[in-house]
Amino acid sequence: MPVCRPLGQGLWEVRSDLPGNRIVRVIFCIAQGQMVLLHGFIKKTQKIPDEELALARKRMKEIEQ
Repeated sequence: MPVCRPLGQGLWEVRSDLPGNRIVRVIFCIAQGQMVLLHGFIKKTQKIPDEELALARKRMKEIEQ
């Protein structure tokens, strides 16, 4: 998989591996020509949990106002 991929609705994901077989994700968007980091977390399942995406979407709406 690529290091960076779109999640839809303006959200993007950056992937990274940590020691100990841990996987970390950072969710970001582009606002006014700048990359804005919205949320980061350590993944424990294959799918991104809905609550992690909901938090990123909430934060994205806050910066759009």
